Amino acid sequence: MTTTQTRVPQDIANQIVLPTGHLDEKALFKAYDWLRNNAPLAKVEVKGYDPLWLVTKHADILEIERQPELFSNGGGPNNPGSHNPILNTKAGDEYILETHGTLRPLESLQMMDPPEHTMVRDIAQGWFRPVELKKWNKRIRDLADKVITQHLQPGTNELDFAQDFAWFYPLHVVMTLFGVPEADEPYIMKLAHERFGVNDPDSRREGISQDSPTAAAEQNLANIQDFFAYYTKLVEDLRKSPADNLASLIANARMSNGEYYPIKTCIGYYIAISGAGHDTTSTTASVIFEQLAKHPEQLKAVQDDLSLLPTLINEGLRWASPVKHFVHQAEADCELRGQKIEKGDRLMLLFQSANRDEDVFDDPTSFRHARKPNPHIAFGSGPHSCLGQPLARLELRILFEQLLPRVRNIELLEGRKVLQTNFVGGVKSLPVRFELQ
Repeated sequence: MTTTQTRVPQDIANQIVLPTGHLDEKALFKAYDWLRNNAPLAKVEVKGYDPLWLVTKHADILEIERQPELFSNGGGPNNPGSHNPILNTKAGDEYILETHGTLRPLESLQMMDPPEHTMVRDIAQGWFRPVELKKWNKRIRDLADKVITQHLQPGTNELDFAQDFAWFYPLHVVMTLFGVPEADEPYIMKLAHERFGVNDPDSRREGISQDSPTAAAEQNLANIQDFFAYYTKLVEDLRKSPADNLASLIANARMSNGEYYPIKTCIGYYIAISGAGHDTTSTTASVIFEQLAKHPEQLKAVQDDLSLLPTLINEGLRWASPVKHFVHQAEADCELRGQKIEKGDRLMLLFQSANRDEDVFDDPTSFRHARKPNPHIAFGSGPHSCLGQPLARLELRILFEQLLPRVRNIELLEGRKVLQTNFVGGVKSLPVRFELQ
């Protein structure tokens, strides 16, 4: 039976949909709470955006993500590129459509639907299996030690943990797995931060009018062009001289007809891994360190028993939920939580809200390093669950194995900032003081 929808106050809709609304995390999570309790699946309209269903409950997100044929990422197999799974303004989507003829300017997994998504995902699926990643353990541990040595010192450290430390480690790991020269890492880091900072004043490019409703889309396309310029040569070089690394595996993958995958498909992979793989892991690392500073008893518990690290990392992922949303499109009329969803409707999946769902998590607003069970969906679920999640967990575990036993007396300083984004991001500045033994 279809139920009557509760009207959502405009300020709550704006808080969640607009990138600026994510700067005030207290107000943002209060808005999520209101929706879960009063209108868990609600259609809203925000000026400049298409009408959207806000999906706040854990169960509803699981239901949507397990049915890609009904709720597509990119428009479905018969109309690929007709839908943008990343929320953009109407003007921004129109700009992308006008300049590219499609809403899929990047051949990345997040913009694909089965069966294409399944085929392309299979290129690197095996590489990311935990059993395959074991051979990289020592290399990643060496990289963690290197970053600690380069950016921290014995004794008192006073620094921005996010910008001066956490940003470097996951990027260095991914670039090493790609075989990218270390000298080029600052450039790739710049592009990675631009990619998810299209709505953040500190990450914006020069030459793009920030008053324009298409500014974010313009920056996104310019960012993709720069990634293409760098990675095209990498693909070409690896096809001439294959190497034993992830980038080479992707570059030399072949389709069922024996031909290489198009270069744009390889670069879509590279951008997703070097962008999302870096930003989400560094954000989670910063959030975990921040919460351990707030809960010194939990820090001591983990230091006394490093076998608790997997549950600590799980809780950090739940708490951070660095991927805030994806937008799916209904490919047919259907019903969800008693609401009539019409073909063509767009649904904004709010992962941060789902990971604080009282129906799933006991005391969800408390950070618990030993929380079990912890069925968070920070990596998504279903066919579109994050391909790189085993690597992200491995990176975080090794980093904190090497770092936490040496840390004492973490103090949070003034100046914490978050990225202005409704897509991927979180803490971008975390000033701290601590002792390193």
